[in-house]
Amino acid sequence: MGRAVTMCLAMALTLSACRDDVVVVGSVPAAPRALVVSYYGGAVTVAWELAPEWDGEAFRIYSRRDTDPDWFFIAEVTSCIAGFCTYEDLNVAENQTYEYYVAAVGSGTETATEAVSVFVPTVTPPPVPDAPFVIALDGANYLTWGTASRGAGDFSFYKVYLDDAGSTFLLGETDSEGFLDQLAENGSTYSYFVTAFDSDGHESAGSTLASGTPRPDYHGEWIYAFEDQSTLSGFRFKTDENQEPILIAGTDPTRDFRLESDGVQWSLVPGPNAAVNLTSWATSALKCGVAADADCADVSVAPLANYTTVPVELVPQTTYVLRMDEGGGNFNYGAVRVTFLGFDQADAIMIFDWAFQLQSNNLNLVSPAGE
Repeated sequence: MGRAVTMCLAMALTLSACRDDVVVVGSVPAAPRALVVSYYGGAVTVAWELAPEWDGEAFRIYSRRDTDPDWFFIAEVTSCIAGFCTYEDLNVAENQTYEYYVAAVGSGTETATEAVSVFVPTVTPPPVPDAPFVIALDGANYLTWGTASRGAGDFSFYKVYLDDAGSTFLLGETDSEGFLDQLAENGSTYSYFVTAFDSDGHESAGSTLASGTPRPDYHGEWIYAFEDQSTLSGFRFKTDENQEPILIAGTDPTRDFRLESDGVQWSLVPGPNAAVNLTSWATSALKCGVAADADCADVSVAPLANYTTVPVELVPQTTYVLRMDEGGGNFNYGAVRVTFLGFDQADAIMIFDWAFQLQSNNLNLVSPAGE
């Protein structure tokens, strides 16, 4: 079919006006409206709207490269959803410009849109993401990786996959170098890999695999920034096995602290009855046990003074000591060691370990054995 035929169709004329072998039967169908043609991820999507006068006619899709003299009938669409129709053309070559038009098909009659062109770029995926590092948490795994894929100027986002004995499952997407898998269960090992996408939907090869095994512990807690998820931004030390939850709303008056972040700086904000020591300690562990390295550093005794109720800026691999006022001149002491500050799929997050002394006015945060 030549362009002259297309122009006849665009003017809602019958094919018999352009070809002598077509016999007109029935009324002229309403032409499709608002044709949009776009490329993404190796395919061209052709989309259009139904005309108000549409009466159930099918649609034919025609295509050609801009260097071709003739048009080719490539598909027929017989059903649309909510007044909107789409077709995906996978038979396209890179570095080519294609033209498309859509015609409504009546009884011996086609009425078409004007042609719309789209360029199919060369397929050049972003660099493969760096190998992820998995932090095993209590009932979750946190993945983080480097920024190698951002070297591509058209980098867009990442996809995170679960690898289960060679079978892969998409867990989700993120535009940051971090992902929190809250579906992971304690005691099971999970393996992950990450791919990168550019703005044209081209996906890189997968990163190397990384594994993690969640486990119940007071290590590897996580908390969100108040600005992103206020209901999961507060923390209360667990003083009783039956006391739940530890993670609470950042506005809860029983919180011991909450996390705040502007995306650049993370801050610990003491709760209504809490204060944080003005001194922070660079540490290698929350608690240095009997089998710890000789140079292991922790905070085993809480300071007696120098506490403040103003927010303090947080730094990874650093321990902060809090004092909670129990009333009557009595205090309880707890320690928070920050292991990671960053982002999950979208929100600011802190991963940390913690310890809490149940006895009032006891400054010892670690037992004598370091357990």
